[in-house]
Amino acid sequence: MLRKMDEMELSISLKAIRIAYAYSVIFLFIWWLYDYLKTGFNSLPFILLITQNLILLGSQTFLKWKMGR
Repeated sequence: MLRKMDEMELSISLKAIRIAYAYSVIFLFIWWLYDYLKTGFNSLPFILLITQNLILLGSQTFLKWKMGR
């Protein structure tokens, strides 16, 4: 029922993921900037933006370390 993706499908999927991730980062940054200029303090978009990027960096570091063993 489920099959492995070939190289072209994998490439398309990874590009789509990158575009979706970039969209969410830009959206959260604009939302945070709007809230920060309006209220003067950091709110939920800032926390989401920071934690999302920390998880990305952490998982990349872990996976590179794991593949290096």
